[in-house]
Amino acid sequence: MLARLCAAACALSLAACSMLRHEDAADYQPRINAADFQTQVDNPWFPLVPGTTYRYVERKGAERTDVVTTVTHETRTIRGVTCVVVHDLATRNGATLEDTYDWYAQDKKGNVWYFGEDTRAYDANGKYSTEGSWEAGVDGAQPGIVMPADAVAGAAYRQEYFAGHAEDMGQIVTLNESVSVPLGVFVETLRTREWSELEAGSDKKWYARGIGFIRSEAEDGEVGELITMSKAP
Repeated sequence: MLARLCAAACALSLAACSMLRHEDAADYQPRINAADFQTQVDNPWFPLVPGTTYRYVERKGAERTDVVTTVTHETRTIRGVTCVVVHDLATRNGATLEDTYDWYAQDKKGNVWYFGEDTRAYDANGKYSTEGSWEAGVDGAQPGIVMPADAVAGAAYRQEYFAGHAEDMGQIVTLNESVSVPLGVFVETLRTREWSELEAGSDKKWYARGIGFIRSEAEDGEVGELITMSKAP
């Protein structure tokens, strides 16, 4: 999930590396230096505290999907960077729809980067596809920024890049909306517009300070909301 900087400007800042025009996507080469990263992800809009579990419900018409997101204590080293491993499990009526491990890391400026995912999407017969899987540095795949350090409304940023497979973009729209979800009412939330350059349409997503992702609205009518959040003692 637009004015973006070209690859020649990437040396100016880590955040700038992810901003480039669609026609320059094949030249997208963010500068990744392991020494520029820290071991914790503590961006206030996208904190990843090991042991934290988020439970969401996604509804579209009569369909309900339950999603459990767990920030694990595991790490994975990608391109020399230590990434936090986050597990997402989506089920419907007890059957697994998607089982994914995502890899995130935060640079010392506060940008949260997405380094890839190992995903399995299941069909009604229990067979799965790994089509959405990718890892930064493998087969030309590149990491992107899922939450900028400087949270201001403005230019779009590239969240991931694996040509023809993973080309998500994001854009901060506002930081002053109030949102109500089953977990509670949140004021001054950050709202983004997020989309894939491989598909039509976009999603609205809301993030609460100190919690992270709390709500989504897709153009097809699907709505996702945070139900509970718990932290390990």
